[in-house]
Amino acid sequence: MRRRSAAGVPLADLMEKGHDRIHFSRLCLLAALSAFFWLCLLYFHFMVIGNGGFADSSTRLGHVSIDAKSVNTLPVDPNPSPVRRSMGIPKDQAGDQEKSNNVIHSHRPQEERPTYSFVRALRTVENKSDPCGGRYIYVHDLPPRFNDDMLKECKSLSMWTNMCKFTTNAGLGPPLENVEGVFSNTGWYATNQFAVDVIFSNRMKQYECLTNDSSLAAAIFVPFYAGFDIARYLWGHNTSTRDAASLALVDWLAKTPEWSIMGGKDHFLVAGRITWDFRRLSDQESDWGNKLLFLPAAKNMSMLVVESSPWNANDYGIPYPTYFHPAKDADVIIWQDRMRKLERKYLFCFAGAPRPGKSNSIRGQIIDQCKNSTVCKLLECDFGESKCHSPSSIMQMFQSSLFCMQPQGDSYTRRSAFDSMLAGCIPVFSHPGSAYTQYTWHLPKNFSLYSVFLPEDDIRKNVSIEQRLSQIPAERVKEMREAVINLIPQLIYADPRSKLGTFRDAFDVAVSAVIDKVTKLRKDTIAGRRDDDFIEEISWKYDLLGEDQAVGPHKWDPYFSKPKKDGQIQQ
Repeated sequence: MRRRSAAGVPLADLMEKGHDRIHFSRLCLLAALSAFFWLCLLYFHFMVIGNGGFADSSTRLGHVSIDAKSVNTLPVDPNPSPVRRSMGIPKDQAGDQEKSNNVIHSHRPQEERPTYSFVRALRTVENKSDPCGGRYIYVHDLPPRFNDDMLKECKSLSMWTNMCKFTTNAGLGPPLENVEGVFSNTGWYATNQFAVDVIFSNRMKQYECLTNDSSLAAAIFVPFYAGFDIARYLWGHNTSTRDAASLALVDWLAKTPEWSIMGGKDHFLVAGRITWDFRRLSDQESDWGNKLLFLPAAKNMSMLVVESSPWNANDYGIPYPTYFHPAKDADVIIWQDRMRKLERKYLFCFAGAPRPGKSNSIRGQIIDQCKNSTVCKLLECDFGESKCHSPSSIMQMFQSSLFCMQPQGDSYTRRSAFDSMLAGCIPVFSHPGSAYTQYTWHLPKNFSLYSVFLPEDDIRKNVSIEQRLSQIPAERVKEMREAVINLIPQLIYADPRSKLGTFRDAFDVAVSAVIDKVTKLRKDTIAGRRDDDFIEEISWKYDLLGEDQAVGPHKWDPYFSKPKKDGQIQQ
């Protein structure tokens, strides 16, 4: 049977059937092309763009989450990116673009910026419900050989004095009897001038913001009795013995995790002696003291001493202890009011001995002028058992005088300056190193508010002390005396077994200053700020400067132009 030819099919039917086939084929082709197009588009989007888009967005989001926790640990670039102008990005979008660029690049290993574990401590200040935020102190638990064991051997702490009685009552010494009515009823002790080591450490035990978590600490306290340590060996001991405890201490500290955070720059310790006892210039046996403050590790720490060096930056002056250690605010207020009401019959006074072996000493001239004046009270201290060793006699003299002469002694400073201010007596200094460059944490920068500066050269030229002081107007004297009396709370150490209420004592001022110093250092570290222009040899100048003042020539330069020798200050 033969198949029917197509020619036999009607033309209309053929065309209709062909059209259907053609239409169906075109639809299939269009659908195929459309599917292919979308497949290509999706492939391009996910496989090409996606590697720098979705995938990178995912990476970026994860990185932003990490950086959000440590944003304060990264230095801030003070210079805006040049991308803003070169790419023509609108100003309002440029910041976002720069942030994006910074985030993209920050995950590259070669451009990672450091994070710092002390950020947690800095952030405690942000917790407004925490009264200790930004004020926590961590205290190292030192082996007892660095502190308590010394007190057990108290008889060996001084060649000349039995220190056992002076380490009683948390370092205050025995209570003073008030037979002559010179003192107030409570808070008075026969305190040794070198007892700050134990007083400060015991006072720290009452600090309201102690923490056992060192990562929260604004600063770290090292309760090493550095002053007591060196006092044992100042006479008749070789350099190895004098240095032994200091070397052992820094070795112990270097092994602690707290030390590794900042290399000890957040650590501080206290020594109740002058800085020269810890600055032996060589290893010759004849040289004075130990070399604690010259040890590399100790240079990172802050050391609080009763007299600091004008040429070194790792020590800070704090007040000598006085005889008054109040347990409550009322004790301070009562004493201040009493000092305001006293009748002072002497224009000026002096308690001390001459220094005939020191050619530059002005003590001899002061003593001579005082002896020849009817308005000066003198306590000579160089003839056996003198009244200079009697707290009652000393305080009685200061309370009866308007001005108290405070020249240099064996070193720049003397405890007498603080005893006199405690008595409401206006101090007269003749060397800026006796107070003005020393106690910048505790005394106003404007020294004329509370004291008189009578230069040593003037006294050597026999300028009349009586005449100079009597020329100060009575109203001005009253203002200065009031300023001195107002300073009393921050110049005394409260009873370590208690704590004052609203007053800040010498301990509080010192701890606050240390915290401020460490906090600034940490913030500078985070921001990448460095003080490469700092000159340690003129470090005495820096604390005297105002906010925007630059270091330059100073009127006191001649006083600090020569270094010390053999532990003594050379003029």
